[in-house]
Amino acid sequence: MTIPDKEPRCLLAIDPGRDKCGVAVVQTDGKVRYRAVVPTDDLPARARRLMEEYGVDTVVLGDRTAARRVERALRGAGLAAHLTVVDEHRSTEEGRRRYFQENPRRGWRRLLPVSMQTPPRPYDDYVAVVLAERYLRGRAEK
Repeated sequence: MTIPDKEPRCLLAIDPGRDKCGVAVVQTDGKVRYRAVVPTDDLPARARRLMEEYGVDTVVLGDRTAARRVERALRGAGLAAHLTVVDEHRSTEEGRRRYFQENPRRGWRRLLPVSMQTPPRPYDDYVAVVLAERYLRGRAEK
């Protein structure tokens, strides 16, 4: 008889960028445990800490801007044992919509379409959540 784990496993999703990266720790059941935007140069150290703290066994990396640079940095830090690259196509738009869902617009801004607005802070962490969800959906379809 197999005893199930107490908590679902976690993955670390990264939206790579030249200057900053969005990171998110997401459980395999979709629950977001951690979200942040970090300087790209600080990513390997932050990723190592998050992997240890949350028991991350998979790293999901977006395939667009600065992906190769970030992948090299993660590999150089010995963190890419379970690295998986996912398609980032239109994930920024999805992340922006997700930001506004969780942070509703107020006043006259609520009258403008979301597509015409930019969040008041970087939202790369929401994009990282989108990438994690894409990875999890892809696994579920197999």
